[in-house]
Amino acid sequence: MPEQKRDYYEVLGVSKGASADELKKAYRKLAKQYHPDMNPGDKTAEAKFKEINEAYEVLSDPEKRSRYDQFGHAGVDPNFGAGGPGGGFGGFDMGDIDLGDLFGSFFGGGFGGGGGSRRSGPMKGENLRAAVTISFEEAASGCEKEITLTRSEPCETCKGSGCAPGTTAEICPDCHGSGTIRIQRGGGAFTFATTTQCPKCGGTGKIIHSPCKSCNGAGSVRRQRKITVKIPAGIDNGQAISLRGQGGAGKNGGPAGDLIISVTVRPHPQFKRDGTSIYLEQPVTFLQATLGAELEIPTIDGKVKWTLPEGTQPGTTFRLRGKGMPSVNGRGRGDQFVTVMVQVPRNLSREQKEALRRFGEAMGEVPKEGDESLGDEIKGFFDKRKKKK
Repeated sequence: MPEQKRDYYEVLGVSKGASADELKKAYRKLAKQYHPDMNPGDKTAEAKFKEINEAYEVLSDPEKRSRYDQFGHAGVDPNFGAGGPGGGFGGFDMGDIDLGDLFGSFFGGGFGGGGGSRRSGPMKGENLRAAVTISFEEAASGCEKEITLTRSEPCETCKGSGCAPGTTAEICPDCHGSGTIRIQRGGGAFTFATTTQCPKCGGTGKIIHSPCKSCNGAGSVRRQRKITVKIPAGIDNGQAISLRGQGGAGKNGGPAGDLIISVTVRPHPQFKRDGTSIYLEQPVTFLQATLGAELEIPTIDGKVKWTLPEGTQPGTTFRLRGKGMPSVNGRGRGDQFVTVMVQVPRNLSREQKEALRRFGEAMGEVPKEGDESLGDEIKGFFDKRKKKK
């Protein structure tokens, strides 16, 4: 049973004649509404987010949108409707559907060689990647970082056309500007029409006779740029930030790619993190744990005063509400959990040891000769000592 997909225009809530700007505006609104970071754990929102991205990927591409408008989902998805009415190869009548595109996803390019994708239409620029390293404190408060990258940008001399000033490109006479040519293979009932890249223009759909000297006809040049990146408070180690339009230049009027920045957060010597929760092991003395004490506990906001209750046992964990990491989406803060670690004194002097023994005797921890509460084994030990004397 083929998957029943919703109409892509319906998914984005736009009319069939919507402009590129209307599509982009609708997509951004819905993507923000159903983004997984805004709906953690919501499987329905996650499915809608995928559906929105799929719809926009097709409708924002002029070539894919044209095929979709003509053939529906079958024009852009080779798996759609397989075996259903009009979805198979009954009679081998596929109309004008480009089998090179339909089989491309299976064979890594065009069916019969060459590929059916057009380079003459608008193409999105290359996505770039960068990395920044920040401290634990910077992750908690948010910060700005400057990164240096090299990216392709539209040539200022030819404005991205690739032609020398005062000249224009010729439309390729072989493909008439489409960038592809159609080839028929087989014969009779087994005739397949496929498309392949035009060899004359290299798939660009145009021939430049006088290339721009600044970019050698490429329409773009590579430049080094410094970009200031805003790191949101609460970002975690391994998360990434996407800056739309900060990647490589698009081609043939296409949009620029995106800049994807991976964030590494350096470990903290005291704090450990799990989501928005912060964990701290707080050392205290035996005396403080026994009698209680006023302590200063370190947090990401600085030290705070806190009362340790008397009789606190080793390993006891306390919660400091609202002292954890801020949520990266701005929805409050987590808590800090403080685990008490009682330090056992070392290298005691003779007087200190004697004082501890007296304390132990007072607490009933050191057995005394003649103590009626002693067990039989311990009593036997003292009886043997008496006989030896």
